[in-house]
Formats: sequence, C-alpha cells, structure tokens
Amino acid sequence: MKKELEIKLKRLRALMKNDGYDAIYLKGQDNFAWLTCGGRNYVGMGATGNCGLLITPTKLYAITNNIEAPRMIKEEKLEELGFTVLYGVWHDTTFETKTLSSLVPSLNIGYDTSNAQKAIQKLRFSLTEEEVERYIELGTDASWAMEESGAMVEKGISEYEIAGLIIDNMEKKGLEILSCMVAADERISLFRHPLPTNKRVENRVQIGGNFRRNGLVVCLTRYVYLSSPTEDILKQYEDNQIIDCTYIASSLPGNTFVSALEKGRAKYEELGYKDEFDKHHQGGPIGYQGRDYRVDFNTPGLIEPNQAFCWNPSITGTKSEDTYVLTTNGPVAITKPVLFPKKELKVNGFTFIRPAFLVKN
Repeated sequence: MKKELEIKLKRLRALMKNDGYDAIYLKGQDNFAWLTCGGRNYVGMGATGNCGLLITPTKLYAITNNIEAPRMIKEEKLEELGFTVLYGVWHDTTFETKTLSSLVPSLNIGYDTSNAQKAIQKLRFSLTEEEVERYIELGTDASWAMEESGAMVEKGISEYEIAGLIIDNMEKKGLEILSCMVAADERISLFRHPLPTNKRVENRVQIGGNFRRNGLVVCLTRYVYLSSPTEDILKQYEDNQIIDCTYIASSLPGNTFVSALEKGRAKYEELGYKDEFDKHHQGGPIGYQGRDYRVDFNTPGLIEPNQAFCWNPSITGTKSEDTYVLTTNGPVAITKPVLFPKKELKVNGFTFIRPAFLVKN
C-alpha cells in the first residue's frame, strides 16, 4: 500500500506543480478510495463523501467532523497513511472552509469536484500493479456472485427476487451495488436499461449491473435460458461478443478512444447490425466509477497502460459486457465466466474466453 500511495501522491504533486496549484483537495468518493487504496469516506452512496483529503507539496491532511473522525482513524487508518486528521463538531458548518483557509491561505486549491475534476480523474486511469491485483480478485468474486445467482433462476421467479439473489450474493463477498439490471423475456428486447420489476420469468432472463469494492467498479451481463435458445439468437449473441472483443482488442495503450469506437462501429456494420450502433452507448473506461465516461466521437486523448474498460455493445435482445484491463501485453479479463459455459473467440490476434448462455432445460 505504501508504494501505491507514493505513486499516486507523486502524480498529484506533479499536477499541482504543472497546473500552478498550492494544494489539491479530494472529497469525491471515487478519488478518496483511489488515493487511500480502497478507503470509504461516505455514509450513503453519492458523488462526495464526509471526509476530504488535502494534499500540499509537503503535508497530508484529512478534514472531517467528529462523527466520522473515529472511523477515519481506526478503520480507514488515515493516520497510518500519513494524514493528520482534523475535525470539528458536526454542527460547525464553517469548519471545513475555515480549515482550508488556514492551511492554504492563498486558497489556490485544485478541487476534484470543480476546477481540477477532469485533470484529477485522468490520474486514476493508469492502474498500479496493486490495483490490478485487487481488480482481478474483485472481478472473480463478482463473476461468481452473478453466475451463482443466474444458476438459481427457475421458471416463475420474479425479477425482483432475482435482483435479491444478486444483491445477497454480491454483498456476501463485500461488493456494493451501484446498479442491478434484470429483464425477463420480452423486456430484454424492449429496454436497454431494465430495472427489475415484479414480472415473472417464463423462458429467459438477462442479469447484470455495476458492483464496487474498495472503490473499484466492475460491470458484467449474463443470460439464462430455461428452454433451448434459437439458432438465430445464438448467432446474434456470438456476433455481439465479436463486436465487444473488437472494441477490447482495439483499446490498446497508445490508441485513441475514437479509433476504438470506430473499429467497433465498423464491426456492427460488417456483421449486418448497422442500425443497432445508435440505439445505446457503447461504454468506455471504468475504474473508480461505473464509467469514467462514455466514449463518443469527440472523446479526446490516448488510452493509458493498465487502463480498465467495460465496453457494452448491444443488439436488440442481447448485450455483451465484461470488464477488462488493457495492458501493454494485451487485454486482461477482470470479470469472466466461472460457472457459466465458456466459448473461445479469436479477434485481431487475441484469444478471448467469453460466457455462453446458461441453458437450464
């Protein structure tokens, strides 16, 4: 953890120097988790938390209230990470601003919630070795939780009940639920973002979502069939996965985001699904948010080494979605089939192991 923290502080202080800030202040749940190597500064889900981290050229401070301070010290171990924890009484609504003014009299501060948001976000993109290790463990646990839930699906179970299975299995492994999608039968084709309802399963179901642990987020989607799928839907799903693998194989460090998007769109057209590209966003970089951003044709910049992606191409009735880290040696699967049947696909010189439908006749 010490090495990881040092790498991140070096990035922040380089940004501070290059952009002319006297300090940087992190209060977003994502950035707090990133800098503390997996910490939590929140009570409820949201954008910002209840403890901010102030980084100066030589000092580290944590600014919070008397409610959160004990946990920040004892469980998040901020003092052991090198932070001086400062806190005021909960009803002193001026404590944070007074403390920032005292520590940084110029108030020339880069805030992750405003003026330095994009610049700080970019610092997270290239994952450290330790982050990749945690990501692989997280992805394996999430894959098991999702596929174990899918294996429990029976005819007549409701979407709400399936969501309950997913949530229960994820939380048993310490994963937080950022989103949970469940669609039975015709709802798979009707809605790209199917929040669960009381509809009961007859023949098939789509399950998926975004799940977080120690700040890192994974995304995945799976399908369960209670009767034999048609040859048409089997071919469509494989085509959908080929499009997904094309995106992944094109998202190598040094490539532009737009070039990867163009390769994926071309594959839609090549396989006969030209109109489907416009029906849903295609995903993009992931890490400490459900998506750092959704890639479009105006997305600037180059893909970083060890940057995580979750592309999610869809064709009406199917979607392909798993999380990958793109290294200089190629893609590393973070979520992957562990219980569901597997299929091997070769795309652009890379071999991918992707999930097949789980068929329960």
